[in-house]
This record gives sequence, structure tokens and C-alpha cells, in this order.
Amino acid sequence: MAVPPGIQVHPELVPFLKALPPYSDPYQDIAATRERFNALLAMRAADRSGVRSKRYDVPRPDGSALTVEVYWPEDTVDASSAAPLPAVLHFHGGGYAIGRSLPGQDRTALELCRNLPAVTIAVEYRLAPEHRYPAGVEDCYLALEWTAAQAAELGIAPERIAVTGKSAGGGLSAAVALMARDRGGPAIAYQSMCIPDLDDRVADEPIPAVTSDAGPNPRVNSLRSVHAAWRHYLPEGYPPEGTAPDAYASPARASDLSGLPPAYVQVCDLDPLRDAGLAYARRLMDAGVPVTVRNVPGAWHAFELYAPETRLAKESAAHWTEHLRTALYPGR
Repeated sequence: MAVPPGIQVHPELVPFLKALPPYSDPYQDIAATRERFNALLAMRAADRSGVRSKRYDVPRPDGSALTVEVYWPEDTVDASSAAPLPAVLHFHGGGYAIGRSLPGQDRTALELCRNLPAVTIAVEYRLAPEHRYPAGVEDCYLALEWTAAQAAELGIAPERIAVTGKSAGGGLSAAVALMARDRGGPAIAYQSMCIPDLDDRVADEPIPAVTSDAGPNPRVNSLRSVHAAWRHYLPEGYPPEGTAPDAYASPARASDLSGLPPAYVQVCDLDPLRDAGLAYARRLMDAGVPVTVRNVPGAWHAFELYAPETRLAKESAAHWTEHLRTALYPGR
């Protein structure tokens, strides 16, 4: 298949370009989009070997409940009496609007739980557009507070709690780290952000015109998705005219990044979020925060969903996992 002009795709990924679907607006019927997503998840059950999980309802200030699912290594039968493990809060991606796993089926949480090992908490934060900012990020921060408060019961070492996520989940990880610093909240040992969506200004970038016969253009399709995500995540009429979104909505807007936990930032060459992610990493470095950065060459946003068995996808996952492991097990 011919590669669209101006797109330098990694040789291993060229055959997967044809699998890219044409862009369609997921918000045109968000309920149907979520149903299709859940149907895809249901086609193949996640591997739960070596892991057990339990769902909890965490009360919000308004009396409603936030659901989190906690995953433990299976040999941790009594979490409260076993040697404490590090914890990872996982905030799923999906444009702040989709991406929630089926109960007990969060693949990222399962893999981290097994491979680190760690107690992993999947957070079912409220989704846009029904629940716009700040609902989702406040849920994620509430999950952090709850995890720290329940550390002994959950078998967690409270000084070894990390946050992680891809895309929107990476943006939420950055925001929660800022919130914990500013509010004097629970200490975060590490913030791990993959292809993070953390700067609303990316949605101001004009969408290039493409001809119908040019073939799938992953960067343009992703940029359309970014435009739509921010349009539906931020409240209508927000921010007030003449002002900018605050840093918990768009972490790249934060004026001060000092005092934040060590970070990992992974970006992809053909992702419209790449430059914002690299800029955020550079600002963290300039603020004295230890940062590891990895750019995946010739890859597009969430390429591993289409090419999970490629060496590039496996290397990218291994690099991210190993740095998370090193941060949570510093003595190893």
C-alpha cells in the first residue's frame, strides 16, 4: 500500500496502514460508540491468569459513587498481612469519553499487576460529554486519596504509588500529579505518561486538507479526534473569554512544574500530540524534575492497537513497563 505523501511510517508498520478505518466522529452518537467499543472488548476476554480483583465504590462528596477495580497478584491472598506492594493507578485513554474496560478486564491493569508486580487500581472516572471537566479529573484525584487512605487494607506501600495512563489517561496522570502537589495530597512516587493528551492548544492546530485517494493519514485522523475530544471535554463556554483553561484541565498550561514527581513521557513520531508531550517533558526537566523520554519512530497514536504483535509495539510496551518497575522497585 502506498504511504501518503509526507508520512514516514516505520517499515514494520507500513502493512498495517490499510487497517486504519476512515475517520468518523465518535461523539455523533457517543452511546453507540461506547457500545461498539464494548462489543470489541467482549470478543476476546482478557488474560486474568495470576491475578484477582475486587470492585469498590468510593463515595464522592455529592453522595454518588466512583467505581474502582483493584487488581492483586493471585498469590497475595490476604493483602493486609502480606508484604506491601507498590501501587499503580491506571487512568484509561479514550478522548475522556470512551475507553473504560469491562469489569475485571482492564488489560493494562492486569499486565502491570502481573509483570511489575504491583497492586493496580483501574479508575472508572466519569466520562464526557455527559460529565465534562472537572468531573473526570476530580474522580481520578479522589481515587488517589482513597488508595492512600486504604493502603494498609489493600496491601500497598503508600510511599510507592504511581499514576499512569495513555492519551487522555496520560493527561489525567499529569493533572493528578499537579493536584497532589498543590493540595498537599498523597505523595506520588512516579508519573508515567504515554502519548499524553495534556494541552488543549493542540486542538487549535488546523486540520490539513487530504485527498480521498491519498490513503489513510494517521496523523490527520488523530488530529480530528483531538479536536473533538477537547470540544466535548471542556465545558461549553469554558474558559471565560480572555482566559485560558486551568492546569488541571490542560496540564501544559501550568506555570510552575517544580516539585512534581519523576516522570516518564512516551510519544510517537506521527502523533499530533508528540510536540506537546515533548515540550511538557522539557519543561519538567527545566523545573528540576527527573524525566525519561522516548519517541517511537514512524508510529502513530495508539499504533499498538492495530499492530500489537510487532517488535516495535512490544519494545515500546517493555520500555514503558521497565521504567515504571525501576521507579517502584528502586533497590532492584
